[in-house]
Amino acid sequence: MKIGFDISQTGKAKAGCGYFADSLIKHLVNCDNNNEYLLYSAFGNTFWDTEHGTSTCRLNKTNCTYILDNLSHHESLAFWDTSAEIDEERLGNPDIVHSNNFSCPRFTSARFVYTLYDLSFLDHPECTSEENRWNCFNGVFHAAMQADLIIAISEYSRQRFLEIFPHFPIERTRVVYLGSRFQDGDLEKPVADLEPNNFWLSVGTLEPRKNLRRTLFAYKKYIDIYNDPKPLVLVGGQGWLEDDLESFIVNIGLTKHIRRLGYVDDDTLNWLYKNCWAFVYPSIYEGFGLPVLEAMSLGTAVLTSNTTSLPEVGGDAVLYVDPTNEDDILAKFVKLNDSELRNILKINSQKQAKKFSWPNAAKQVMQAYIDVLKLPKKTSVKELKKQFYMI
Repeated sequence: MKIGFDISQTGKAKAGCGYFADSLIKHLVNCDNNNEYLLYSAFGNTFWDTEHGTSTCRLNKTNCTYILDNLSHHESLAFWDTSAEIDEERLGNPDIVHSNNFSCPRFTSARFVYTLYDLSFLDHPECTSEENRWNCFNGVFHAAMQADLIIAISEYSRQRFLEIFPHFPIERTRVVYLGSRFQDGDLEKPVADLEPNNFWLSVGTLEPRKNLRRTLFAYKKYIDIYNDPKPLVLVGGQGWLEDDLESFIVNIGLTKHIRRLGYVDDDTLNWLYKNCWAFVYPSIYEGFGLPVLEAMSLGTAVLTSNTTSLPEVGGDAVLYVDPTNEDDILAKFVKLNDSELRNILKINSQKQAKKFSWPNAAKQVMQAYIDVLKLPKKTSVKELKKQFYMI
């Protein structure tokens, strides 16, 4: 097989989608010497990395070929124009093309596989920007029309997709869980002035969906209860609709108790997961919840939400909270002060995390590629034109 693979978000400051594509392609290539991989550092019209030709995942393997590395933004937009058929010869004539960044180009010959992360842009439109909502909706809508196979990263995401697009064939969907990129023995970089086992940790892109403000209100009540409260460390790159977060922290009187680290490298994040008192992630909505699995894989006690996909990841190994209830979040902060409960959660977390792995995910995706080539192309270009009233 010639497998075209979208690596566009695997470059600098990558977040959930980028970590998925980066980890998946590395494990696919490591376990597969029989197929050819065509890696596209520029893909679709929803994401752009100015340094994509050098910053994206680079694999020194004989069966990997990098294509489109030298495209400018203007050239990339013209090439991936969704109103036209894609020049598949320039892409290396792939048998399969796998999109990982919400974009949904139109292919005449290649089977098209689409990674579905979540539908938060529909279920919680207030938690994202107009531009992001537009890009995500267009991608998922077109995937519902023309994708040959949908790979959802949780059962929750698959079922939500099928509820919204009930005519999409369920046999053309798969659920592939993510894995953790961390393991014992990885390099660690300590953070100065943070005392091990004496701080709370929150990790995630700064955006409303992560429920930071309600969490901070609950944390404010927590520090009012204890004379020497543990500080809360916030890790994550800037997203959207949280530009005034710093002033919010000041206004509610938390400046002395919050440590903002921004986007950190993996060595630092590894140390933070291993040395925090507990990981706090009461997110409103997740397609999977990769930070929860990462924390669990390193034996961290976890507090997370009882909604969307998170119970699929946490199982019986985490402390659940209603993310819409500030008092419940406070109660779980208080409950996790108990060292005995924390130790139980730490043990159970690592056991639960072993159910997820990138090698297993890569095997499932490879089987999905094999299966999709046996299926007829879902929708021909001529049929698509009819459906979109283009003729």
